[in-house]
Formats: sequence, structure tokens, C-alpha cells
Amino acid sequence: MSNLVFGPITSRRFGQSLGIDLSPNTKQCNFDCVYCELKGAKPVDTILNPPLVEDIVDEVKQAQIKYKDIDVITLTANGEPTLYPYLKKLIKELHIIKNGSKLLILSNGATSTCRDTRDILKEIDIVKLSLDCVTQKCFKKIDRPLKGLHVESIIEGIAEFRKIYTKELVLEVLVVEGINDKESEFEALKDVLTSIKPDRIDIGTIDRPPAYNVKGISVERLKELANILTGLPVSIAYKKDYSEIKRDFTKDDILNMIDKRPQSFDDVKISFSDHSISTLKELVNEGNIHVKTVAGVKFYKLS
Repeated sequence: MSNLVFGPITSRRFGQSLGIDLSPNTKQCNFDCVYCELKGAKPVDTILNPPLVEDIVDEVKQAQIKYKDIDVITLTANGEPTLYPYLKKLIKELHIIKNGSKLLILSNGATSTCRDTRDILKEIDIVKLSLDCVTQKCFKKIDRPLKGLHVESIIEGIAEFRKIYTKELVLEVLVVEGINDKESEFEALKDVLTSIKPDRIDIGTIDRPPAYNVKGISVERLKELANILTGLPVSIAYKKDYSEIKRDFTKDDILNMIDKRPQSFDDVKISFSDHSISTLKELVNEGNIHVKTVAGVKFYKLS
């Protein structure tokens, strides 16, 4: 397969994903995030030498012949996919050929400040945007944005997008040691997320070699920070080799826990004992707790 279309790869959060790289030859992004797995590069505001829509669509069709049961067709880039100048046309063409798959875009959210971009994004089945910080000092340090980008404007743009977007909105927070791992940052983040009301919030940390000399945090610390986001649908990105002691919870413990933060199936698998899982299933059967699927991730929520 060419450098335009790759996969399918198995995404724990989205299923079988066929990727489309809208900047296949070089990194072109309006951020230069410290944690990026791509080599650092000066931020830009456009993708130069973009691939043609016709070439992309042809290669997606070829991949669909070879691979079946694709859950999502993912728009991504060696950088920021919303900088692709023919995005509106591409989305229209992909909807015609997607054959039951959903369209997903992985964006840093910066161009949500633009009304035209918001109108384009609302046509996509699942939109995943990054929001690592909600204070400008932290934003500049972790995301290293193009000059002139302000996190306050981006937050306003995401909030405006939420008003017109009726499908699945996922916001992602990637936590870096010593930058956005403070309780005060997460308290401020909680207020913003509560106002925006995303369908899911993914919280993770560095698990691949980053562009700059920064480190991730422990999963234990990640869980502590996630617990600040009470009442919000948080999905923690657990490391593959992570495990913890399985714990026994009473019905009241489980109800209180899920009231504060809906628990993903991964949360339950990692921390609930067999007895606790049986208790949880009783609560589901009794109708006190129900299961909700958001963009491929299943949560236990209060009824």
C-alpha cells in the first residue's frame, strides 16, 4: 500500500482503522508538541504539495477490496489534517464510498476557531480534538503552537463546534510530567470540559519516544488526575503492561464511584475483582447502571 493509505491497524478505542495521511511526505502542523512522536518541526499554517482527492479515494477503494470489516476511516497526517486544503471535497467523496465504516478525524483542535472548518468537521462521524491545557502559559509550553494561536480562542471554537455538532465528539488530553500534571490545571480543565460536554474524554500520557526531552507520568498519577474530572465520561489510556491489585467493592462503593466518574470497561477489567464484577453485573441487571458506547469505548454509567 502507498504512503497515502495505511493499515488497517487495531485501535483499542476505535476498532479496525484504515488511515489516510494527508501530509505523507513531511510533518506539517500548526503545533510542535513536545510529546509528538514525529521529529520537531517549525509550525506552519498550511499543507504544501497536498495529495489529490482522487488519488486518496482510489487508494481507499483498493484497500476496501483487500480488507473487510473496517470500523473507521481515519483522517490524520504527519501533522494537522484540517490544514489539508481539499478536506471538504474529500469528506464528501469518502461518505459515498465508506461502506458502513465511520469517518474519524484526529485533530489538534486549533482550526476550530474558524467557522468554515467547524462547518466541514460537522460532516464527520467522529471528531477527536486535543485539549492538553486551558491556560495560555501551559498551552505554549506543551503544544508549542504557531505564533498567534491562543488557547482561549481554541476553547471558544470547540464550544461553538459542540453547539452545531450532533455526532460523537471526543476530546483528548495528553499529560506530560512537570507541565500539565498539576491539580490546578485539571481543575481549570474540568470547568471547560463540563461546559463543552464532549461525549468522551481520553486521558493518556507519553508511551512512545517523544520529539523533545520530556517524560510521561505514572498510570497511578493519571488516575488521580482523572478523578478530578468528576461526572465526566473519562477513558484512561492504560499502558499495555499496566496492572494493579484487583479490589472488592460493595454495591454502594460502585454506585458512588460511577456517580463521580463513569467507568470504562478497561477501568473495570484492571481494578475490579471477580466478585466486584459480579456485583456490577447485578447492578446492571437491576437497572441501576447501564452501558453506553461512545465512539467504540464502552462505559458503565448511572441510569
